[in-house]
Amino acid sequence: MLFDTHAHLDDRRFDKDRAELLQTLPEKGVRLLMNPGCDLPSSYAAAALARENSWIYAAVGSHPDAADKLTPAVLAAYRALCRENSKVKAIGEIGLDYHYEDVPRERQIEAFRAQMQLARELRLPVIVHEREAHEDGCRIVEEFPEVTGVFHCYSGSAEMARWLTSRGWYIGFTGVITFKNARKAVETAETIPLDRIVIETDCPYMAPEPFRGRRNDPGYVYRMAERLAEIRGVSPAEMRRVTFANGCRLYGIQEEMP
Repeated sequence: MLFDTHAHLDDRRFDKDRAELLQTLPEKGVRLLMNPGCDLPSSYAAAALARENSWIYAAVGSHPDAADKLTPAVLAAYRALCRENSKVKAIGEIGLDYHYEDVPRERQIEAFRAQMQLARELRLPVIVHEREAHEDGCRIVEEFPEVTGVFHCYSGSAEMARWLTSRGWYIGFTGVITFKNARKAVETAETIPLDRIVIETDCPYMAPEPFRGRRNDPGYVYRMAERLAEIRGVSPAEMRRVTFANGCRLYGIQEEMP
């Protein structure tokens, strides 16, 4: 009973064995999966994957690295995808990334705001990618109090996470939580409410220990649940149950608990 709330199964690294991998995931306890887009082509791919698989859902949006390609026509395409496909449950992944700054900060901020506006219009949650842009990210969150969602692959402070969760946001934990040097992630996991925690692989990136260095896939999401259970002093089964329910609530998915 696991919900991988952020996976990129449309990535080309799955092209050779995507169908075979999907067949194995239910056997590994992965019952639900969210596949967000990063630009218009990957958003179309995510929506198609969701149509073809009853247990997969999609999000559509432009990642900060694609912010310079966000046009009114692309926004209109995202709007249409959301309205035409009931499996599209969020806008994402969107946000800010100041680590490499392949796209100028001003353009990233403009694209982030435009997609937050779209989420507000459609009354959908957002999936936020935020890296080394904490101040600007929080400022934009404050500009849109009606919009909430998840800060995925969370890299901020525990204090910032508490600020976000107090406003209705969720915090996504990837394989980083299993790394030996994951001090900030552990501090965050220790202090935020259990009902605001979701787990994700962000595959094919950042496989958890002891699989670090391999291509990541949703079959490894159980490791995040195990590590978070250890940090919070609950059983792995309880952490799976809680994070599954949290993911369903985050994305407005009506799913009966097993």
